[in-house]
Amino acid sequence: MKIKSAVLLFFFCGLIKAYAQRDFSDSDTTRLVILGSGNPNPSPSQSGCSLAIVVFDTPYIIDFGPGLIRKAAAMSPAFGGKIKGLEVKNIKRAFLTHLHSDHTTGYPDLILTPWVMGRDEPLEVYGPEGINKMTENILDAYREDISYRLYGSEPANNQGWRVNSHEFIKEGVIYKDKNIKVEAFPVPHGTWPNSWGFRFTTPDKIIVISGDTRPSEKITEYAKDADILVHEVYSKKGFDTKSESWKAYHSEQHTSTYELGEIAAKTNPQLIVLYHILFWGASEQELTDEIATKYKGKVNAGRDLDVY
Repeated sequence: MKIKSAVLLFFFCGLIKAYAQRDFSDSDTTRLVILGSGNPNPSPSQSGCSLAIVVFDTPYIIDFGPGLIRKAAAMSPAFGGKIKGLEVKNIKRAFLTHLHSDHTTGYPDLILTPWVMGRDEPLEVYGPEGINKMTENILDAYREDISYRLYGSEPANNQGWRVNSHEFIKEGVIYKDKNIKVEAFPVPHGTWPNSWGFRFTTPDKIIVISGDTRPSEKITEYAKDADILVHEVYSKKGFDTKSESWKAYHSEQHTSTYELGEIAAKTNPQLIVLYHILFWGASEQELTDEIATKYKGKVNAGRDLDVY
């Protein structure tokens, strides 16, 4: 029994070490945090697709996959983390690439939990056509909860639950403040009518986020000479084992390791971070090895809680 317990302890310690937070950041001004590196598959080691860019302790959230608020909390000082900007009540601005469920099922959490924790102003959300209706429906679904917190015995302000949602339909600058400029560009994601990538310009970094996309000229244009290109990817080795119908689907919706290598060779980013990763049985090393057949630059397979 003692031997079995020791083996289990060794296994879990190894698992914790394998998925511990990794800090690759080289800036005190701008940090990119992987809140979720996953996809629609319910991988226990990957929360749903979500990122945070933190500039001078101001957080900007990109995509709202399941688990994002708890991952943000894990990085905050309140829970032993080192990123003050990710205190949950500080989350006030967010951007959405598209309305697929794996990018939006954390949206109610993004609206409500920071308010419960003390956010005292409306959440500002920027997304494609349809985000206004989605926001309205979520608030309607949680109307009883909001009312109880406002008018019951729980102390709550009457602003932090509110959302100002802004739809954008054109390529170009969609947001700007003293910390950051955000440009949106269209990306092809099957027959999805409104899918976007983003280019974030901060005082010291250019960070480009692909969203869900197959290769396109727009990602090549906007990712040129970026400091960090955060790009979705699937394993080509795993792809080759799929049925013809799934091959047809994924080749129209997403980007393979080899295709990403070709994009990187044209754009020459300082670093590529993989997210929305479809491993399909491949290891991180196998993914980066496949990319390396086309591109010799620096590539990291993003893990939840990574900091860049």
